[in-house]
Amino acid sequence: MSTEGGATAYVVHHLTPLSVGEGFWALHLDTLFFSTVLGSLFIVFFKYVADKATSGVPGMAQNLAEILVEFVDSQVKDTFHGRSELIAPLALTIFCWVFLWNLMDLLPVDLLSTIASVMGVSYLRSVPSTDLNATFGLSISVFFLIIFYSIKVKGVTGFVREMTCTPFGPKMMPFNLLLKLVEELAKPISLALRLFGNLYAGELVFILIALLPPVIQPVLGLPWAIFHILIITLQAFIFMVLTIVYLSLAHEDH
Repeated sequence: MSTEGGATAYVVHHLTPLSVGEGFWALHLDTLFFSTVLGSLFIVFFKYVADKATSGVPGMAQNLAEILVEFVDSQVKDTFHGRSELIAPLALTIFCWVFLWNLMDLLPVDLLSTIASVMGVSYLRSVPSTDLNATFGLSISVFFLIIFYSIKVKGVTGFVREMTCTPFGPKMMPFNLLLKLVEELAKPISLALRLFGNLYAGELVFILIALLPPVIQPVLGLPWAIFHILIITLQAFIFMVLTIVYLSLAHEDH
C-alpha cells in the first residue's frame, strides 16, 4: 500500500481488520482465516512427522517435532502437579499456535496487504495476536477449562467452598467471593491483554519503520526483527506456562 494518504492513513489501514457485521457481532475474517491456516499447518506438520517417524536417524522435521515435544513435556512435568492426559497436548498446541500467530509479524508489512489488494481485498491484518478478539478467544477457552477442572477435581461443593470460604473463612463469604471472582477473572484478562499488547506494539513499530525512507528501513528493521524473534517466542512461552500453572491450581484440592 502506498503512503499517499499520509502516515496516519497508512497506519490505520494496516491495523484495520477485514470484517463483516457491526459491533459485538462483527467477524474479523482475516483473523479467522489466518488462525485456521496456521492451526491447520501445525496439525499437518505433526501428523506428517508422526506418520514418517523412525527409530533410526531422524530427519530435520522429526528433530524439530521431538525438540518441541520434549521442551513442552519438561515444562508440564515441572509445573503441573496433577494427573491429566490433556495438559501436555494442550500446552503444545497453545505454544505452537501462538508462536505461529506471532511469527506472522516478521513478514514484510506490505507483502500480504499488497497481494490482498490485487485480489480486491481492501483491508487485511495478518497477525492474529494483534486482534484482541483472538487473544481473548484463546484465553477464555483456557478459563473455561480452569472452571471445568476445578469443579471436576473438587466437586461442586468443594468449588463453591473454595470460592466463598477462602482466604478468610466462612464468616466473610461475600468478601471472599468478591476476591475470588476478581482473581479468577484476572486470569483470562491478563493472558489476553499481555499477548495482544506486546504483539500490537511490535506490529506498530514495524509499520512505523515502513514509513521511513527505504535507505533507513533495513538499518532499523533488521535489528528490530531479530529482537522481535525473542518477543514472539517469549510471549508464546508465557501464555503456555501460565495456562499450565492455572490448570495445575485448578487440580489442587485444598
